[in-house]
Amino acid sequence: MALFLQTGHFFYAPIETGGTITFMEQNYFEEYSLRPELLRALAEKGFTTPTPVQDRVLSEDIAERDIVVRARTGSGKTLAFLLPLLQETSRGDRSSNILILSPTRELSQQIWKEACWLGDYLDLSVASLVGGMDMSQQIRSLRNGSAIVTGTPGRVLDHIRRGTLVTTDIHTVVLDEGDHMLDLGFREELEAILESLVNCQRTWLFSATMPPEIHSLSKKFLKSPLFISLSEEGEANEDITHEVYLVPFKHKEEGLVNVILWEKPVRAIIFCHTRVETVDLSRRLHDEGFQAVCLHGEMTQRERNTALSQFRSGRVPLLVATNVAARGLDIQGVSHVIQMGLPDNRETFVHRSGRTGRAGHEGRDLLVLSPKEASNFKRMVGPKIKFTWKNVPDPKDIRHKQREAYEEKILTADHYEQEEYLEWADALLSNNDSQKLTARLLGLLFARKQSGYPLTTELEREIKDANRPKRSRTPKEELCSSAFVIRLERGRSHGWDVGKILRIICSTLHIEKSGVGAIRLKDDHSLVELLPTSEKEYRRYGNKLVEKGLLHEALSETRKSPRKGGGKGGEKKANKGFRHRKKEKR
Repeated sequence: MALFLQTGHFFYAPIETGGTITFMEQNYFEEYSLRPELLRALAEKGFTTPTPVQDRVLSEDIAERDIVVRARTGSGKTLAFLLPLLQETSRGDRSSNILILSPTRELSQQIWKEACWLGDYLDLSVASLVGGMDMSQQIRSLRNGSAIVTGTPGRVLDHIRRGTLVTTDIHTVVLDEGDHMLDLGFREELEAILESLVNCQRTWLFSATMPPEIHSLSKKFLKSPLFISLSEEGEANEDITHEVYLVPFKHKEEGLVNVILWEKPVRAIIFCHTRVETVDLSRRLHDEGFQAVCLHGEMTQRERNTALSQFRSGRVPLLVATNVAARGLDIQGVSHVIQMGLPDNRETFVHRSGRTGRAGHEGRDLLVLSPKEASNFKRMVGPKIKFTWKNVPDPKDIRHKQREAYEEKILTADHYEQEEYLEWADALLSNNDSQKLTARLLGLLFARKQSGYPLTTELEREIKDANRPKRSRTPKEELCSSAFVIRLERGRSHGWDVGKILRIICSTLHIEKSGVGAIRLKDDHSLVELLPTSEKEYRRYGNKLVEKGLLHEALSETRKSPRKGGGKGGEKKANKGFRHRKKEKR
């Protein structure tokens, strides 16, 4: 029998190892000499003990140092930088001393809310500068004075150039989710902001991963930073159980319905790749009788806030979202994360799954994949992350599980054993057959219950097809479209993914995402289709890709059809090619 002792501010948990007993020490926030105002705010929110990343940052002497912190998602990074910053901020300060940058509007507003309640007893004002919100209101907030300014790079830079955000007093800048900001193409904005902070004394960078771009940015703007690492690269949360449900490729939505009926999530985030997919899937779930809202980058900020509010409050249990919700969002009580289809890369998978199992709570991460996608997924995540592989639940099994749940509910509903109901039951049983009466009651409760779709037969066929040997193809056989194709000398081995290629192409050639067709990612190179609408820009700016060492060659616009009989053969229009996953705005 284990004993747990509490003495003073320490919590001792005995661990038996080889016949000996050791004790783990658990610190409390009072141990760090935090201001009474901060301790009071933490206590009101129910925070008593720091997470490991909070402990490390609070324990280090970082008063006048640049720091780089790597910690997995859901580890409490926001409080890790807010607490030491507010600890040294003067009470009632109205000059903009601290700037906190984050990649998405939702994350920035979340940081703003955390800073507001944490600094409430210090009489500190916090300004939020994000796109999609009233500019005049933001200007008034800055003019009235805010000790802390949070925002996204684009909107913050806009205020700096307008002169509405004065940077002369800013002595500290925090880059939260730094890897994601660079991944979204904010490097130019970040560099412009950092160069404008002429009196900045320190830069703090917090990130879950440390790609080469982060190291490059750190080398340029940080001075001898203290590196704090509490996770391995791409490490997944140990509190999360990972499972893969195999479903037929053409029936993923039906498969998802079966999975939801089987898992019965209390609150779940369902990730899709594109805006269109989120809208279509949320409508489909609504038609199936589920309550769901969607979240994507094309929505107005008011619409995004409303959707998140409905989900946070529990009024709507299902949130269908793009990767705009994959980073930083801390929503309490998310029991499940469901990922539809193959994630773009390992990092995307880790960050998506990190929306559950937060702050020491257990969570479930489910992937809905076709058999062909499953084999690619195995290679993507590697051996460190363990999965349970399951076939999509059958309606018969779902029905049986639902029946068991109803039986348990009926048999344990002792609060209905009131005299009124007992007398009613006696009257019904005296005039009716007990078996038929029970059957009728169960039918009223259970008859219209959704039990899912029969997908087992088609899934078994796809599993067999996926296990057959595949014929090797050349790049030209894989890519065929009416557009022209360019080859980029970057691929998976360089840490590139489809999203990064799309951002590089669009920014370099000054074209919209709609001007790019299919993208085929290989290990050592990539093939990109450029639509006819982008030809003018490609001829004008294509040399920039050559200068960067990215562009190798342009492939033929069309493919020649094979000769038939004695005919001369000729040119044949290309097929549509494969579908490109279009990203959405953040």
